[in-house]
Amino acid sequence: MTGAFGYTGKYIAQRLLAMGERVRTLTGHPHRPNPFGGRVSVAPLSFDDQEALTESLRGATTLYNTYWVRFAHGQVTFDKAVENTRRLIKAAEEAGVGRIVHVSITNPSEASPFPYFRGKALLEKAIAESSMSYAIIRPTVIFGSEGILINNIAWLLHRFPVFAIPGSGDYRLQPIYVQDMAEIAVSAGHKSENILMDAVGPETYTFDDLVRLIAARLGSQARLIHVGPALALLLSGLIGLVVNDVVLTRDEVGGLMANLLVSGGPPIGSTRLSDWLDRNAATVGSRYASELKLHYRRNQS
Repeated sequence: MTGAFGYTGKYIAQRLLAMGERVRTLTGHPHRPNPFGGRVSVAPLSFDDQEALTESLRGATTLYNTYWVRFAHGQVTFDKAVENTRRLIKAAEEAGVGRIVHVSITNPSEASPFPYFRGKALLEKAIAESSMSYAIIRPTVIFGSEGILINNIAWLLHRFPVFAIPGSGDYRLQPIYVQDMAEIAVSAGHKSENILMDAVGPETYTFDDLVRLIAARLGSQARLIHVGPALALLLSGLIGLVVNDVVLTRDEVGGLMANLLVSGGPPIGSTRLSDWLDRNAATVGSRYASELKLHYRRNQS
């Protein structure tokens, strides 16, 4: 699998290990501490060496792929992430992997104006055209202790007297719990038929209601104001300078406001965000969750 030391990948790995499966992770950060010790073997995620990438996958029956980028950074662009993933798919085929479980996003489209959603659609097509059987899982916002969006909304509500909501705030989203997401992925990995499914939780919120829910659970007195999306991005950029991170991206704002983070199908996850917030109100948002620190700076080789 890719990303067993990351967010969703960690929970997938935990479930596989609990089932007695052998797990190998491909990672771009091989020198990070291994939270699984010797139970998970480590191999480099070498997109520039196709032969080595193939050998890293040799002997695997199923590939769980969580690799993607939330935003372009340095030489890593969405186009590059698509190219890298295509190389991973090809290497898996050459290594004799029989099945791939791929984490995508709700409502991807090759015609999307948003590179994030367009890239995901291109990869779904590449996987469907591969020789492997597949399960493509399309989550929305994934929440949990290490999550980015929900945690950082809480962090902002803790520390600022005003919280800016892009546009009307009436666009919707269906958050899914990371443990539910991992269970869905592992279950799909143990099936043989091709699967394409949305992975959404049991609650649907408007963004405005979501922020108000988090504020209420935290006891935040921050004033919620509605601003244009351009101003929201500008303000988030200023905060980003303070925390040395990308707080919000144009694709995230556009995807939210276009109602791309909801599903027309029934919910698959069972954990309610409102219940999770009740249980974790004392800790959620206590620290800022930095995407750049997690994926680009910490213990890089």
